[in-house]
Amino acid sequence: MKKKVLFVCTHNSARSQMAEGYMNARYGDRYEAFSAGTVPGTLNPYAVRAMAEIGIDISGHRSKDLGEFDEQEMDLLVAVCEGGICPFFPWAKEEIHQEFPDPSNLAGTDEEIMEGVRRIRDEITGWIDATFGGN
Repeated sequence: MKKKVLFVCTHNSARSQMAEGYMNARYGDRYEAFSAGTVPGTLNPYAVRAMAEIGIDISGHRSKDLGEFDEQEMDLLVAVCEGGICPFFPWAKEEIHQEFPDPSNLAGTDEEIMEGVRRIRDEITGWIDATFGGN
């Protein structure tokens, strides 16, 4: 049976979306990944582009409120938000807090923002590979 993993960040627009897409594409044989936000926003188009560059289509994703997962048991909750307050989610058997920079804070030209999102994507995918790849 697949383990259920819920990735959470504030807006569910980039970090948790990229993590969900990567986990399902790379480790979907062993894990079923979901994502949500504490204050859902809109899907970040830079995140969609960055994932497409590595062959993963998240364009059909939407930002979801953490409340949509109330009472759904998860094997693991992964909070990918920076600093501060982590969400309360009593239905997770285990929690990990792994910070990644927020792509919505990036500024500059289109290409500079894209470079930043690529760096964050690579941090997230590298962490997922290191954490879940050997299991």
